[in-house]
Amino acid sequence: MATTELQQPGNGGLSARFARTLKAVPRAWNRFWRLVSLYMPKRLYARSLIIVIAPMILLQSVVAFVFMERHWATVTQRLSQATVRDIAAIIDLIETYPHDADYTNIIRIAQDRMQLKVDLLPPDPLPPPGPKPFFSILDDVLSSEITRQINRPFWIDTVGNSNIVEVRVQLEGKVLRVFVRRSQAYASNTHIFLIWMVGTSLVLLMIAIPFLRNQIRPILTLAEAAESFGKGRPMPRDFRPRGAEEVRRAGFAFMQMRERIERQIEQRTAMLTGVSHDLRTILTRFKLQLALSGGKAETKAALDQDIDDMQSMLEGYLAFARGEASEDAGRFDLEAYFEKLDEEARLRKRKLSTTLAGDPDVHVRPNAFARLMSNVIGNAFRYASTVEVNATHGRGSLLVTIDDDGPGIPADRREDVFKPFVRLDEARNLDASGTGLGLSIARDIARSHGGDITLDDSPLGGLRAVIKVPA
Repeated sequence: MATTELQQPGNGGLSARFARTLKAVPRAWNRFWRLVSLYMPKRLYARSLIIVIAPMILLQSVVAFVFMERHWATVTQRLSQATVRDIAAIIDLIETYPHDADYTNIIRIAQDRMQLKVDLLPPDPLPPPGPKPFFSILDDVLSSEITRQINRPFWIDTVGNSNIVEVRVQLEGKVLRVFVRRSQAYASNTHIFLIWMVGTSLVLLMIAIPFLRNQIRPILTLAEAAESFGKGRPMPRDFRPRGAEEVRRAGFAFMQMRERIERQIEQRTAMLTGVSHDLRTILTRFKLQLALSGGKAETKAALDQDIDDMQSMLEGYLAFARGEASEDAGRFDLEAYFEKLDEEARLRKRKLSTTLAGDPDVHVRPNAFARLMSNVIGNAFRYASTVEVNATHGRGSLLVTIDDDGPGIPADRREDVFKPFVRLDEARNLDASGTGLGLSIARDIARSHGGDITLDDSPLGGLRAVIKVPA
């Protein structure tokens, strides 16, 4: 009973270690694939090439290794065994019939029946061992077979590109010299197999790579069309779904989605423009009737203020509608726009500094982008005395940073200010005109270009607005 109690903790510890090992396997596997993905190419075409080429190279490597290890080595071993066996038979004949002074019959038999050229030399010392080749299976196999079957002092020469292999064996009172064709002791046609294997693989790759490129091109075209649509640019005219069935289905789905989005935007823009126009007409009538009617000045002033607020809201609606209206992408000159900002800063008596790095011409929707910049920088002018604007254009993107020394916006309210009609009661009243649509319109324009606007703390002590759009 005591023994059982002692074994239970040990079994429990073993089970716990096994459980920890099982839990560590998925983590190690995930780390391995994260490491692989870090060094893998990012583009689809490069990854597809790896998927096609890597298994082919692996298969060829395995086949070549098996062939070298099994076939080539085995054939060379058997050919060398047969050659050394013939040489051993000649030595036995020489030792069995020593009365034949010049061994003419033995030399004839070796040449006619065994395809060996045999000579008997004086009993001079064997030549010194030559340099060993770096990689020669024939030298190793032939030496080991002579040692095993003949077991006499010998010297061989397998170095060089000659088709003849020379073998010398030390006998009693003489030296046997044998010239053997390399093909008799060595599988010399191995390179033909390798050439055929590599050549066939290259031909297959020459066929597979263009086919693979043709299959991937529709996916790249679809990605470019989606990216252009996300940036607010017109879709390429030559775009049409191509390629495999799944790619064509994705292309048709994208075209239908694009049409639905554009139709929804047009309907909303038309509705908003119509409603705003009708309400502005009614407000103008109210304002005229209020001016013609009598009454207390205080009451008329309050009603005028309400009507002005409603008028400002309707103007914001119209500005929002104009921002959503279709506009072709074109050239926007940042240098010219910064010059206008300098004039506006002088009129508002604000301190402004601007810097521009990269090409001043950006490819955006000019009117919409100008409205975006005006809304964001206008807020900075309204609530700060010092404003810094830094623009960097390069690598297909435009980054604009606006810093000011104003009161700023609390971190927990920075996303709220992008919502329509949101106004802050403290610190900073965005869009003092009263609509609460300034930053909403700005972010909407930025996102229609495929970018965004974010807010952060400024080194000047106020607010930093970061505009990033593809350009």
